[in-house]
Amino acid sequence: MKRPPSTLTAEMLFAKKNFHMFVNRALEDFALPLHAHDFIEFAYVAEGKGFHHIEDEVHPVHKGQLFLIPVGISHVFRPSSVDTAKQPLIVYNCVFTPLTIEFLSGIIADQEIETYLQKLVHSEIPAWYGLEDRNGRIEPLLLRLHQEYKLVQAGSYTYLYTLLLQLIVETYRLLSEVSPGLREQPGDTQIHFAKVLDYIEQNYRNSVNLADLALQSQWSERQLQRLFKQYTGQTFRSYLQNFRIQKSCELLRTTQHKISAIAENVGYKDVDSFISVFKRIVGTTPHELRMHSRK
Repeated sequence: MKRPPSTLTAEMLFAKKNFHMFVNRALEDFALPLHAHDFIEFAYVAEGKGFHHIEDEVHPVHKGQLFLIPVGISHVFRPSSVDTAKQPLIVYNCVFTPLTIEFLSGIIADQEIETYLQKLVHSEIPAWYGLEDRNGRIEPLLLRLHQEYKLVQAGSYTYLYTLLLQLIVETYRLLSEVSPGLREQPGDTQIHFAKVLDYIEQNYRNSVNLADLALQSQWSERQLQRLFKQYTGQTFRSYLQNFRIQKSCELLRTTQHKISAIAENVGYKDVDSFISVFKRIVGTTPHELRMHSRK
């Protein structure tokens, strides 16, 4: 009977609680079982040959290959021989969590990189890619990451994040070459964001927050805020408030419902809050608008 994979968690690896990143240099053997994890892993084959077991597949590996292991994917490296002294398989691992991505997203300026990271978080990037380090930029980055991680100096944690960002960009460029579909077409973001606005239109009567939209869209909350500013000229909060008040104006003009009922109908549980927001946006009270519309 096939043994289920074990699970490695971030807590097992991260020595510093507020620093969600881990780097090591591993001499692969047959001791570590097939395992999944709750973090993202970049694994670079620095020396030797062997095999990479990913889910139910086995792939031969060699020096110069980089593997992207998303959250929840089962895998393990195996050397080509039990005599690892003569035929070693050495792999550099750089692992980080979705929390790391959330932290870094605040300084990522490229939409395509942000989307790429979200795909890693949601396991939408195939783990069996053995990306070749054709330009020779990956190995020096992993070596520098490992050195900085092991020999902590002043500013090391900040420097490690900058190195990780470089690694993320380089892997994205390599992956884009072998998987052009990874790149979003110019209109893809607009189409996707339009679905976010559709979701608001369908659910504005209920409690809608940025976390809900992030879950629906698989964009981070920071990314969504940027997109709201880009495509609507408003923050999410302002857009939602204006949308609700617009709907309330329609109801005030076309129905005889009480103002408290209209407030509840457009998503406000507290009528005083509704009136306050309404007056700020429209410049008059709901009652005054209704009276004016009847003249």
